[in-house]
Amino acid sequence: MSQTVFVTGATGYIAKHLVLQLLNAGFNVIGSTRSAERDAELRAAVSPHLEAADGLETRLRTVTLDLTRDEGWTEALSGADVLMHTASPFPLSQPKDENDLITPAVQGTLRALKAADASGIKRVILTSSTVAVASGPTPARGHYTEDDWSDLTHPMTNAYAKSKTMAERAAWDFIAADAPHMQLTTINPGLVLGAPLDENFGTSIQLIERLMKGRDPMVPNFGFAAVDVKDVAAMHISALKAPEAAGERILAVAGSLWFKDIAETLAAAYPDRKIPTRTAPSFLMRALGLFDPAVRSILPQLGQCPKISNEKAKTLLGMEFRSMDDAIRSSAAFLMSKKLLR
Repeated sequence: MSQTVFVTGATGYIAKHLVLQLLNAGFNVIGSTRSAERDAELRAAVSPHLEAADGLETRLRTVTLDLTRDEGWTEALSGADVLMHTASPFPLSQPKDENDLITPAVQGTLRALKAADASGIKRVILTSSTVAVASGPTPARGHYTEDDWSDLTHPMTNAYAKSKTMAERAAWDFIAADAPHMQLTTINPGLVLGAPLDENFGTSIQLIERLMKGRDPMVPNFGFAAVDVKDVAAMHISALKAPEAAGERILAVAGSLWFKDIAETLAAAYPDRKIPTRTAPSFLMRALGLFDPAVRSILPQLGQCPKISNEKAKTLLGMEFRSMDDAIRSSAAFLMSKKLLR
């Protein structure tokens, strides 16, 4: 009998790929959405890519849940075998009050875990982030690993990094103190790129959109650990299938690249578009940050491009990561195909 996986935030960019891969791998899926109307959105996104569309009506269903409210969670998770908690806000610019991100991320994670425990679920995969690992001074070894945690007091640690760090710590603390019978794995992706399944995509694709539109004359001097969205989804499923992944944090990173590298890949693929490839001086970025919240949010990262190990993903899950150049190009090709760059 197929296992049933409960996926929170099922209409998210990563989550839609995860739902698709779960269905193609033979799992049944229950997905939570913020409104009942988004059920049709999810089905429309995954249906064209299913290896066998027969039985979708019985193998995929959605429930409406609110991460900020207790109502309905335990009942919704009843009958599921596994919880995959992906839901968490990822803004392009940071909020004025950091608690607008931190509180729903932490409380939402605990709400999902407590409901899973009450429903008898023993296996949990949590989507965390590299910002829960690599926000702060680079370790003496020269790169970050799963042993590292972000420094909440460091100037580079913005509200989003705090929200992911605190939510992941809350999950591990809950398992240790209140639910040692549950098995938790966290998947910690870097910047996630690659073609979305529909036009309801998130912040990371908006970065590609911004470059493709040539909105800025130059690019900022900082970089990312990055990964293809299909690999992130695959790692969730591989972790579920691997007993040895229980109790582990696993970084989902194909490699590191500077913002300039992303721009140059796009410029080479689309030479007719005015895609900026020059790096902006830091003083100019600080001046722009006075007027542009999105620029202001990345000022602490200027000059930084974190080096993050993916050794555990390779050895424990057997990952062979997709090319980031391909992920960048497929992101742009999607935007072009949907005529979203006018």
